[in-house]
Amino acid sequence: MKSYTRLIVVALVICAGLVILYSNLIVKEVNTRTDSVDTTVKTATTDLRTIHIQSRPVGMSRPHIRIPPPHVKISPIEVSPGFKSAIPQNTAFWNRKFYAGLKKLETWNVSQLGQSSTESTESLQANIPDFNSYPALYQEFLHSMHFRTPDLLINQPNKCESNGQPDRVTLLLGIKSVARNFEERQAIRETWGHEGLYEDNLLVRRVFLLGTPSLGDPDLRSLLALEAQQFGDLLVWDFKDSFYNLTLKEHVFLKWSLQHCSQASFIFKGDDDVFVNPKAVLSYVKSLDPEKASKLYAGQIISQASPHRSPNIKYFVPPSFYDGPYPPYAGGGGFIFSGALLQSLYSVTWLIPFYPIDDVYTGMCFQALAISPEKHSGFQTFDIREQDRDNPCVYRTLLVVHRRTPQQALRLWRSMNSPLLTC
Repeated sequence: MKSYTRLIVVALVICAGLVILYSNLIVKEVNTRTDSVDTTVKTATTDLRTIHIQSRPVGMSRPHIRIPPPHVKISPIEVSPGFKSAIPQNTAFWNRKFYAGLKKLETWNVSQLGQSSTESTESLQANIPDFNSYPALYQEFLHSMHFRTPDLLINQPNKCESNGQPDRVTLLLGIKSVARNFEERQAIRETWGHEGLYEDNLLVRRVFLLGTPSLGDPDLRSLLALEAQQFGDLLVWDFKDSFYNLTLKEHVFLKWSLQHCSQASFIFKGDDDVFVNPKAVLSYVKSLDPEKASKLYAGQIISQASPHRSPNIKYFVPPSFYDGPYPPYAGGGGFIFSGALLQSLYSVTWLIPFYPIDDVYTGMCFQALAISPEKHSGFQTFDIREQDRDNPCVYRTLLVVHRRTPQQALRLWRSMNSPLLTC
């Protein structure tokens, strides 16, 4: 009987040892997998407000030391006489804000220019007599039009480097998106947004630019976190994604580019429903002489435009908010500019008050820097002739076309790159 008892005890000890050994192996495996993703999580929750993911491009090595992002300074700005003369001095709220900023510029008060704040309802009512008649979303924009420093919830700090050293990035793709548009992002990854080396060793990198979903939208925060870890190309800031916040998205993207990809030669900025021919874009920028390449702002140029006054349309601008013409500007569906202008552009966005239409605002910033937009027939942000839309040969000479569904983009990409295609 004693011998049976000893055998049972020995068997139990062996089993316990095996369990402990197996548990250690599992923990080691989990730790190994966790170490393979550069992720910092503040709390065990899927709320994007408390998750700060530092992803990296797939296949890129992980740096051993995390270096804080460099501080982005506001450089001295000289606003062009052409822009000053184009903005009338009148009683409209935006116009008054702009000229108040110019007075600060005369003394170069950086601390005043660099303020990021919200504006109270009382202040807005005192300065805009018909403020209460503005649409709710417009009022919301006005409350936050001076706010420029949202938290970056999901970052890609190593997007433009390898082994801790900066890459020679020829083209950085900054693509505006929203949380629910996963299909659009995936179609871009599989087609024209492919990262890597193109002909002549021209390097392309890609990031998608997102705010946070509105309260009425499905909660996709945990899915965004997983997508960022999987693909290493999401940037998510802590502000509500809306049409009127696209200008803020422009500002924070300029800041991120200066911090993490300032060496990029050119930046493409566009929507997630455009179709881009990356080979044509790279061929175009490669053909530029150094002078033009350093001051490039190119796209489909809208000239002699003015504010829409009908409150029923998307681009409505009340007369009491802004009174004056629009500068020539590139359509926001897709345009390209020189990386050498990043610092100047970022700095001037602290001076020029935010405007609720992002491509108009971008045109204002370039005009303030005395940079004239370059018209290029390859940018078709208002689409092409209907009879040409399914012809892949037509797209070989185009740079950007707006708009295409994910399914259309995939079909076009396969057709354009088919070895059987003869144009």
